[in-house]
Amino acid sequence: MKKVAVILSGCGVFDGAEIHESVFALLSIAQAGAQYTCFAPDTAQLHVVNHVTGEVEENAQRNVLVESARIARGSIQPVSECNVEDFDALIIPGGFGVAKNLCTFALDGDKSIVNEEVMFVCKAFAKAKKPAGYACISPALAASVYGKGVKLTIGNDNDTSAALTSMGAEHINSVVDEVVIDASNKLVTTPAYMLAENIVDAHKSISAMVQTVLSMK
Repeated sequence: MKKVAVILSGCGVFDGAEIHESVFALLSIAQAGAQYTCFAPDTAQLHVVNHVTGEVEENAQRNVLVESARIARGSIQPVSECNVEDFDALIIPGGFGVAKNLCTFALDGDKSIVNEEVMFVCKAFAKAKKPAGYACISPALAASVYGKGVKLTIGNDNDTSAALTSMGAEHINSVVDEVVIDASNKLVTTPAYMLAENIVDAHKSISAMVQTVLSMK
């Protein structure tokens, strides 16, 4: 049975992990007969967003690990405890939490800085040449992890793809349920809700990514 590490970034599209993408990823892993373990950094969120109004709640504070535990039904560990030797693959769903809590892409664009613990784990999978899937905005994190020349996609958003290109990545435009494979890095990326217009689109995208990652040797 393959074992997959899943890194979450909170709970909720605007300030954490995208819930649909996260659940679809976990479901796709389980349906494929694989086993997942969820991780998240034990750190404060950048900010807290009211998902009804879209407004930032001033003075509100939440912890990324604690919020991610909502999606994982409490079964989650600090990302610092993720040992690459225990897993066959890595999956990172999207959501603005990736660009706000796992790295600073939302604020700094092509000058993005990655959380040290997250970078250590992601780099470990990359160096070990173990398959990894990054969805939605998560390829912005992958650009920092894999470095110059990495092939990836966030769909077809011009501003975001330009920032990724400035970071040294080779961005490939794609449609919603398409996956882009960087074979040399064993990296799989897909647009998901960067392009998805509904939950069905998002499911197709995430399922395709997970299936592709798990099919890699």
